[in-house]
Amino acid sequence: MKKKKSTLFRDAFGNFHFIKRFLIFTFGCISYNRYNGFNQLKLEGTEYIKDLPDKKVLFVSNHQTYFADVFAMFHVFCSVKNGFINTIKNPIYLLNPKVNLYYVAAKETMNHGFLARLFTYSGAVTVKRTWRKGNKKVNRSVEPSEITRMGRALNDGWLITFPQGTTKAFAPGRRGIVHVIRKFCPVVVPIVIDGFQKAYDKKGIRVKKKGVLQKMKFKKPIKLDFNKETTENIMEKIMDSIEQSPKYYKKKHLYEI
Repeated sequence: MKKKKSTLFRDAFGNFHFIKRFLIFTFGCISYNRYNGFNQLKLEGTEYIKDLPDKKVLFVSNHQTYFADVFAMFHVFCSVKNGFINTIKNPIYLLNPKVNLYYVAAKETMNHGFLARLFTYSGAVTVKRTWRKGNKKVNRSVEPSEITRMGRALNDGWLITFPQGTTKAFAPGRRGIVHVIRKFCPVVVPIVIDGFQKAYDKKGIRVKKKGVLQKMKFKKPIKLDFNKETTENIMEKIMDSIEQSPKYYKKKHLYEI
C-alpha cells in the first residue's frame, strides 16, 4: 500500500508531482510569450501524438539550445494532453500539465546554477557525455546505470532525447540511444525543430532576437524491426527522421547556394 501511495504522488525518480506541477506552471507562464508572443511557434503533426500510449514513448529530436526548445516541448505536450492540436494558444493547459514527461540532459549542464537545478527537478534525466568532458575530447562508453535511468523514465511516461547530444547542426548521432531503444522497445517519435538558435543564446535563456518564427514538426512513429536491423540501420533511420543526416546536409547547402 505504501508503494502505491509513493508512485501516486512522486515520479519515477522520487520527485513530488505537486512540485513538478508548480515548476511546469511557473516556467510555462514565464516562457509563454517566447512561443506565443514576441516570438511565435508554428506546430505541425501533433495529431500523431494525441493517441500515443501514456508510457514507453521516446521522442528523438535535433537540438538547438539547452533549454528553450525543451520547454517549448513541455508547452506542446501539455497542450496536447488537454485536447488542443497544433496550437499552444490556450495556456489553461498549464493548470493540468503532463508530469510523467522527462528529457535527457548533460549532467555538467544541469549542475550549473540554481535555475538549472530547478529545470532538473521538472523532469531531467542527467547523463555524462561520452565524447566530451568539459573542453576535453574523451571516448567512453555509456554507463549501464544511465540506460537504466532512461528506462525508468520510459516505464513511467514519455522521454525526450537529443541523439546528437549537442546543439551543433548535423553533428553525428550517438549510438547510446539505440541501446535504450533495443532494451526497452518504446514507440519512437521524431521531432524536427528550427528557429530556436536564431531567437535565443546557446543556453536558451537570453533572447537574442524578437519576431522569430520557431517551428516544431512531429512525424509518424519510426517503424523498426529489431530482428533484422543493425544498430547502424536504426541510427541512420533516426538521423534521417530528424533531418540531420548527410542527405539533409547536402539539401541545406544546395538551398543556400
